Amino acid sequence: MAKVTRDDVARLAGTSTAVVSYVINNGPRPVAPATRERVLAAIKELGYRPDRVAQAMASRRTDLIGLIVPDARQPFFAEMAHAVERAASERGKMVLVGNSDYLDEREVHYLRAFLGMRVSGLILISQGPSEHAATEIDAWDARVVLLHRRPEAIEDVAVVTDDVGGAQLATRHLLEHGHPYVACLGGVETTPEVGDPVTDHVVGWRRAMAEAGRSTEGRLFQSPYNRYDAYRVALDLLAGPDRPPALFCATDDQAIGVLRAARELRIDVPDGLAVAGFDDVKEAALTDPPLTTVASDRGAMARAAVDLLLDDTLRLTGPRRERLKQFPSRLVVRRSCGCA
Repeated sequence: MAKVTRDDVARLAGTSTAVVSYVINNGPRPVAPATRERVLAAIKELGYRPDRVAQAMASRRTDLIGLIVPDARQPFFAEMAHAVERAASERGKMVLVGNSDYLDEREVHYLRAFLGMRVSGLILISQGPSEHAATEIDAWDARVVLLHRRPEAIEDVAVVTDDVGGAQLATRHLLEHGHPYVACLGGVETTPEVGDPVTDHVVGWRRAMAEAGRSTEGRLFQSPYNRYDAYRVALDLLAGPDRPPALFCATDDQAIGVLRAARELRIDVPDGLAVAGFDDVKEAALTDPPLTTVASDRGAMARAAVDLLLDDTLRLTGPRRERLKQFPSRLVVRRSCGCA
């Protein structure tokens, strides 16, 4: 069976191929309602399907958005990817997802691959302050919105949450339960000192401790961000002679690992150890006990990122470094902190 073309639609509708194109693409010129109806009826009768590849070649853009995350296995990034996909769908776009695995070369690989596919733009949850990624973005003159974190090496519009303020909320709350101090499970040696959410969570913890007149000396512990490695770190920390009375974890995944280690060591949470996390992943409400944590509106952040990516009027307002949209953090109180 011969492939139905735009010429076939134009002949049946009694119009030009240009008008058919305007109907399919909703522009750039208006089409009279009666003519539009004839074109749509011809498309339906013939079963015509637009050639999206050809359209992309002509317009130099596709209906695709590239999304690069550090690790989609982690619940926070999985939930954020889902929120971006929903927001993109509302704008008639589809999402390609790549995992950098916290590796600079993989991040650059996906940047090149997605930009080579002529995506409408990229939403980047960067794994670190990559000069290579910044060079690649500049070379392609790419539309990029940074989400969740804003590396210093990359200057572009960004959507973030109040990581410092949220960590302060959680630490203050633990201190209000009467604990002499709150320890912190932060990042690892390679965690960037600037622009990384985990670093900002540690900054917020330090500020809350300083406000309360408590020392942070020897009370910050390194841990990978995932629950499995955090569980092993927590086994050593909680089994030692200087077990902290309360622990603020930079991510919920870390906190979930801590709760598992505490249960294995028969430490009661919250009576023997109060715990709070950050991110409010869905599992946080299902841990035993349910996890007190810090939340942000991921759906609103995803919609803001997609809108900034696709709408020139939003992207081009003000100097590049001022095009930052920050969402507030809020404390979600459950039982792991000691609240009934």
